[in-house]
Order: sequence, then C-alpha cells, then structure tokens
Amino acid sequence: MNEDLSRRNFVVAAGAALAATPAVAANDKIQIGWIGTGARGMHVMNMMYKGVPEGVVVTATCDTYAGNLAKGKDQIQTLGKNTPKTYVDYKELLADKSIDAVFITTPEHLHREMTLAALAAGKHIYVEKPLAHTIEEGAELVQAAKKSGKVVQVGTQNRSNSLYIKAKEMVAKGMIGEVHYVRAFWYRNSLPDNPAWRYNIPKDTDESNTDWKRFLGDAPKRAFDKQRYHQWRLYWDYSGGISTDLLVHQTDITNFVCGKVEPLSCMASGGIYRWTDNDDREVPDTLSAIYEYPDRFHINYSCYFGNVQFGYGEQFMGNEGTIEVLNRQQLKFTTEKFAGKAPAHIAARKDEVVDLPGNDVNAVQGHVRNFIEAIQGKAKLIAPIEVGQQAAVSGHMATLSLRNNKKVLWDTKTQKYRFVS
Repeated sequence: MNEDLSRRNFVVAAGAALAATPAVAANDKIQIGWIGTGARGMHVMNMMYKGVPEGVVVTATCDTYAGNLAKGKDQIQTLGKNTPKTYVDYKELLADKSIDAVFITTPEHLHREMTLAALAAGKHIYVEKPLAHTIEEGAELVQAAKKSGKVVQVGTQNRSNSLYIKAKEMVAKGMIGEVHYVRAFWYRNSLPDNPAWRYNIPKDTDESNTDWKRFLGDAPKRAFDKQRYHQWRLYWDYSGGISTDLLVHQTDITNFVCGKVEPLSCMASGGIYRWTDNDDREVPDTLSAIYEYPDRFHINYSCYFGNVQFGYGEQFMGNEGTIEVLNRQQLKFTTEKFAGKAPAHIAARKDEVVDLPGNDVNAVQGHVRNFIEAIQGKAKLIAPIEVGQQAAVSGHMATLSLRNNKKVLWDTKTQKYRFVS
C-alpha cells in the first residue's frame, strides 16, 4: 500500500483501460472553449494546463463579468502562450466550429442551458458538478448526451483520486468485510468577518461590466444584485448549497468505492445557525442527511460551518475493518480487533496509513486528463454523465427533504421521487 499511488494510472486501476472510439485524432491538440472564469473555473483551467500541457489549446473564453473575463484571458496567455477570443455570450463561443470541447465552470443553475447548447453545437463537454440544478434537468441532459454521442465528463474529481481508487480495490478484495455503513463529513469554520461563501466582491462590479441578464439565465428575474452575482452559492435560485456543492462529492465517492448507484431514501435536516445578523443567506450552514440504499446500506452525512476539528472525510466501516480517506490526502486502514479474538484471516492483516500531500490537486489534473484522453479515444470516462446524474440525485434529495421537512423516496426504475406524507 506504500507505493506511489498518486502516480498510478487511475484509469487502469479503476478498471477502465479500454479505449473509446476517438472523437479527435490522438495526436491532435484539442481546441477548447472555456465558459466561466471565476475562482473554480480558473483553478480547473490551471489544473488542465498542468495535467495535459501538450494536448490542449484554449482558443476562446467567456464570462459575464469583465474582471473574470480579463483574468481568464491573462491566464491563457500566461500558461497556454496564446491569445484567446473573448466572449460575454457563451452562444457566440459555441458558434465557433473550430472548437472541439468546452469546459462549463459556471454557477449550477446555468449548467442545463449551457450543456444543451454545447451538445447542439457538437461539442464535447466537461461540466462541473452538480450536473444540473434539479433532478429533472439532469435527466434531460443525460438523454441529450446519449443522442449526441459526445463525450461528457462531470467534475466529480474524487473518482480520479488514487486514494479512493485504492479504497475501492480494498473493498472489492474483502479487506474490510461486508460494508453496510459509511460516515461522511465535511466541516469548516471561519471568523465572523468571513462567513462561508461570502466571497469578496470586486469594487468595480456594476451593471456596466456585469451581464446580469445572462447570469440569471432561466432563474427568476430580479434587479441587479452584485452580492447575488458573486456569492451565488448562498441563494436557492442558483445553488443547492451544501447538498449540491459539497455532499454530492461524498455520496458520489461512496457509490464509487462501495459499488452503489442511487439511494432509496433520504431524510435531511439543518438550517442557518451562524452569521445570522443582517444576512440574507438562504442555504444552510448546517446539514445532516441519512440515506438508505438497497442491500442494507446506509450513509450518515454531516456538514457544519462552525467547527473544523474533524475536517473532511469518509469512513467506510466494514464488519472486519475500516478504511478512512481524510482530506483527500490520507488513507487509513484499520482492522477490527474483536477484543483480541479476531479470526486468523483478519488478525493477519496489518493496519496501514498512506499520506499523499497534495493528492487532491493530482486528482483534478487526472480528471481533466481523463476527459481529454476520452476525446482522443485513449481512455473511458471515469465520471460520465450518467454517473454525474446519479451523484446529483443524492444531493437534490437532501435539498428536497430539507426544504419540505419530509423524507424523500427515490424510485430507480422510474427515476422519480416522492415525499413520505
């Protein structure tokens, strides 16, 4: 277990070594259009240049805020050594027939319209999670992608993290025995003058350099609000908050490690417990969600923005041992001791710890590289659109349960949900 996991070929490790049909010649550079150059977009772009330095060229970029657009252009010039075309309207970018693929790294409420438009324009797509703003929108995108035949990768990059790939292998080998219970958690904290997701608003932001109408898209119309624009994660019109920004990563990777697909039910509770004075936030800073899956499987999820002691992680709890993946950079394997009476096959296993600082960054690079190699026919996608929808379903179920104060049931066959009365 002490091998350099971060350098492993995660596609092979995940059992996806077979190449797909090439969409672009393997030796050709993929022509990229980049939609959304806020903080996340810039980070993913940076990881793309580091992960696939010779395989891509970003020829165009788009953002509805002039400051972000300028930063995106500058990063492309610095890292890519070329000057891209710039657009405020993403549809103009999509009209460029030379562009092979687009990255959509925008607020989640825009994913549906942009993904549908990109598919109609014949582009391959890397779209950040969640796949869409509702379950129904995600289902629509899955169908559209199937009809298009295009490569669509969803940005649940934990699937490209070598530690989770190792955890999946260990579970499959029976290293922790039967697994019926997983604890997942994500805790954060900050001082009162720095509430969660209250990102700094550039002083120059106004209606002259921010295309508010295009930002709203299909969201309810309202007057220009720079706070909603730059801090969109805090409002239901544009975000599912913890459920779709954080929780989906962890339910998704639990599905991956434990071979699960979609839950049968979810019951969630929480609310706004911190930074309540003169604050118009709508999404919670505290959330707990309980999921039941087929075959006697349970996820206990918690998130709180008021204490960071336990950080981020998942604990895969088998009846013969436990695998913990913490902060995406450490894997701990611990056997069950049974008060000194463990059966011989369990007692023979040795507890181990693997530390890979920075492995979370390697995972983003690997995830982007997998997308590019899938377009070239060198690899199968590790997070195709169907998987992205499965991840999103869990997040949306938590939001629905929380906002309606009811347990939500999910029917995998019909792909529909209903509330328990």
